[in-house]
Amino acid sequence: MSKFRPLFHKGGKYEKYNPIFESFDTLFFVPAATTSKGSHIRDGIDLKRTMITVVLAMVPALIFGIWNTGHQHFLALGQFTEVGEGLVDKLLFGALKVLPIVIVSYGVGLTVEFIFGMKNGHSLQEGFLVSGMLIPLIVPVGTPLWMIAIATIFAVVIGKEVFGGTGMNIVNVALTARAFLFFAYPTKMSGDKVWVDTDGEQVVDSFTGATALGDLASTVPLDKASDAAQKTMSMFDDGAVYSLSNSIIGTIPGSIGETSVIAIGLGALLLLITGIASWRIMLSSVVGGYLMAMLFNLWGANAFMDLPAIHQLMIGGFMFGMVFMATDPVTAAQTAKGQWIYGFLVGFIAILVRVFNPAYPEGVMMAILFMNVMAPLVDHYVIEANISKRLKRNKLATSQS
Repeated sequence: MSKFRPLFHKGGKYEKYNPIFESFDTLFFVPAATTSKGSHIRDGIDLKRTMITVVLAMVPALIFGIWNTGHQHFLALGQFTEVGEGLVDKLLFGALKVLPIVIVSYGVGLTVEFIFGMKNGHSLQEGFLVSGMLIPLIVPVGTPLWMIAIATIFAVVIGKEVFGGTGMNIVNVALTARAFLFFAYPTKMSGDKVWVDTDGEQVVDSFTGATALGDLASTVPLDKASDAAQKTMSMFDDGAVYSLSNSIIGTIPGSIGETSVIAIGLGALLLLITGIASWRIMLSSVVGGYLMAMLFNLWGANAFMDLPAIHQLMIGGFMFGMVFMATDPVTAAQTAKGQWIYGFLVGFIAILVRVFNPAYPEGVMMAILFMNVMAPLVDHYVIEANISKRLKRNKLATSQS
């Protein structure tokens, strides 16, 4: 790389392509440049290494999502119905469906980043290394590739570049893409037809393709003692399709990377060991979600509210959102006390939206985006409270002296 570097530096033959060269150079090699300001020297790794660690943390969820895509496909056709059957077939089918989404997400997103980099004269901004992986993991496998491309362009341009690029966005970029898809193409982000790719083949009679949240939402307008509501809730019993064990393992329909709590937990462990994600946000968000679910259990106005609190947290995108998106270091609260408040409210609001409004059974997206906007306000009041506390302490010390 050193041999070619002069060609891309100022005055070189390919000067205008320096953002692209520099991006790949610093992706594979740690740059020798150091900052001259001490306040920026905090760790031995740079932003690219940090982002790559987050991407590695999502690999278990990606691999499981690939397998589960194949598993749900063959389950719909009545083939390889046991978890241990047809491993290679399920992985191959899942890879053929999921990897194109990953390629489109990264290809389109990085192209937009390169265009902005060349226009503004800066290198590729590292934030999209994470967003490029998050976007495929939070969408249904049935989402058309052209929609992924449009949503990615929208997220990078409107969600990040208009605010100044990486580190300047006020809402999570990947969730911006999902919100765009949800409101622009709602039929491709909800219902019973988008979560399982049947490849156009005939499915078995009992297969519906619905998600746990979709079935739960259908019980809200029903009397919880009715046969229809009881039949739906029986699917969450031990040994049934949405049992607690199946929800934790992830062998249920859902967004590509959101179904397995175990795979997500492996990623959370890596982020906590490396100190990249905030444990305060992860813990407080789970506490907030659990408390809200417990309150609904006490209320018990419909069958959805009766679902045990711990089961409520294991379904949908709750755990994925709390681990990989609520902890976004750019859009989350920055102060320690603010992170407790922020995380608690994210979890609390996620379950609140999920249960109260059947039109938005997945409340995690709305909760995180809302709290992204509120995070600066949370930090402001935490800092103001700290200043007020110190002033009172100083006045007391002065009056006693």
